[in-house]
Amino acid sequence: MQYENTLQEIKNFYQLMDQLEKQIGGTRTLDTADGRMLWPKRGVYFFFESGEIRSTSGTGLRVVRIGTHALKRNSQSTIWKRLHSHQGSFGGAHPGGGNHRGSVFRLHVGTALIKRDQLEDAGTRTWGIGNSAKKEMREKEYALEKGVSRHIRSMPFLWLDVNDIPGPESMRGYIERNTIALLSNSNRLDNSIDPPSNTWLGNWADRESVRKSGLWNVKHVTDNYDPGFIKHLEKFIIKF
Repeated sequence: MQYENTLQEIKNFYQLMDQLEKQIGGTRTLDTADGRMLWPKRGVYFFFESGEIRSTSGTGLRVVRIGTHALKRNSQSTIWKRLHSHQGSFGGAHPGGGNHRGSVFRLHVGTALIKRDQLEDAGTRTWGIGNSAKKEMREKEYALEKGVSRHIRSMPFLWLDVNDIPGPESMRGYIERNTIALLSNSNRLDNSIDPPSNTWLGNWADRESVRKSGLWNVKHVTDNYDPGFIKHLEKFIIKF
């Protein structure tokens, strides 16, 4: 019974994603996005990934990454700043690169590329070490950062305007953690819903949480979701 209820909730979730996609005029990718576009100040984003097809709940691409921002009180972070940290840089000293120390999404994609492609050089040995890096280290990591940027920038995503007050109890955080818990396969490995394909890059991630959940997320992948959160999500999409 629990499986059937969860499956129906996931179907309801994707119906809302279809509605959101129509309302905002389609998905977008970070290879063409910039800060001059009309982004909401705060919100939740949902990334899809080419080749990752829903096989249980319906048709179309499955969501592989859910995120938000400003979960600390008085945070000034905006949804575009968060997306830009995943996008990386187009110009500057390292065009096409980025900073995986400022984006856990980039960090996980990088670890997966290292293992899948059997990359062995100075840049891969320092990947994920420390909260900052000197110029020499950034130079060595540049090639891998470019690979991460290429992968993430090709991923279609949707965004939802949820402009509430920054803090851990925000509705954005509630939607983020419950969407992750709903879509994660970590607690249903023997009866997965929309499992990742055999070629999904996340299968090579160094975090077991990514591999088991089928998501580029680590937090909340083993949580139980609140069945009522779909109604809250629906209210924001209808209001949009």
